[in-house]
Amino acid sequence: MNIHEYQGKQLLSQLGVPILAGDVAYSIHDAERIARWLDEDVVVLKAQIHAGGRGKAGGVKIAHSLNEVIEGADALFNKRLITPQTPPEGKQVNRVYIEAGCKIAQEFYFCILVNRQTGGNDLIASREGGMDIEEVAAKDASLIHRVSLDSGSDLQPHHVRSLCYAMGLSGRVGRRVQDVMTRIYKGFCALDAYMVEINPLAVTEDEHVYVLDCKATFDDNALYRQRQVEEMRDDDEMDPLELEASRHDLNYVKLHGNIGLMVNGAGLSMATMDIIKHFGGEAANFMDVAGAATPQRVAAAFKLIYRDEDVRGILLNIFGGMMRCNDIAEGLVQAAREVGLKKPLVVRLEGTNVEQGQKILRDSGLPISPVGGMEEAARTIVEQVKAG
Repeated sequence: MNIHEYQGKQLLSQLGVPILAGDVAYSIHDAERIARWLDEDVVVLKAQIHAGGRGKAGGVKIAHSLNEVIEGADALFNKRLITPQTPPEGKQVNRVYIEAGCKIAQEFYFCILVNRQTGGNDLIASREGGMDIEEVAAKDASLIHRVSLDSGSDLQPHHVRSLCYAMGLSGRVGRRVQDVMTRIYKGFCALDAYMVEINPLAVTEDEHVYVLDCKATFDDNALYRQRQVEEMRDDDEMDPLELEASRHDLNYVKLHGNIGLMVNGAGLSMATMDIIKHFGGEAANFMDVAGAATPQRVAAAFKLIYRDEDVRGILLNIFGGMMRCNDIAEGLVQAAREVGLKKPLVVRLEGTNVEQGQKILRDSGLPISPVGGMEEAARTIVEQVKAG
């Protein structure tokens, strides 16, 4: 789950991480009120969307007066920002964070993320803050410094000290940056974060250290114990189908193909996507209805996929282990009747009572093609979609 910049800063400030004074506005009136409260010579207005690259897209504005704050807020609210990390149509700005300005002497990059290969955590830093880290790495990889912690290992002072030395920091500023990095890491672990990216981490002319931007992503599977984070979810930032899937505990990700997939098990889902690609098709989604694929969950998943206007055909590939194939088939047939099935639907069932399940599908009178194998299923749905 992603959160907004201002929400990430709220979490970090609770850990003693220094941030500049600011507040979030939902209207121009809010923006004016916050600017009067800040009473600063310079304030920064930042569009709040779940995407990077806001500055280059016109989503960050500097204001030197109250009138400029109002004009900047008016230009941002309801604007559709298009960045390399947004859909082609961009994302609408519904919130603007208004923050005090500061005199920046140096900008650094700092990030903590889970290393999927080792199961540990990686700390990444660079003296080239304020830029896209991909550009920095492409320009000179030696500017990127990394400390990798093994799974279960604790962060030690020498870990962050080595990053500070690598970035040319020492003395009072080095100690302050080290303290900030340590506090952020403690929050990363305590909040079950998957990634926390600070870009930039700024040192001011008077040698104070501030987090000027924060991008944070959290482990969805741990949100049950992170109520504060869960409450920060912004439904407006989610794909409508992904939001609906989350309400039914379905693991769903929208993709760019035209074949809807409904599978139980992440491994089987990825294998199904691969074999669809092998036969010349493109998956419209990743969908894992989980191991216990109940009739109700199958029906909800089918209706969700069917609503996707990009989907021209659907492949269901389910192993009936804990759930019997005949029960799955009954749930699918009922859902297909409710939506008035007109799109091609290929079903591959395997497991308990598979023969009964296939009979239910064949006798349904609906345009459903039950098949016996995974390869046959993939080839059939690709051919039916291409035939139009």
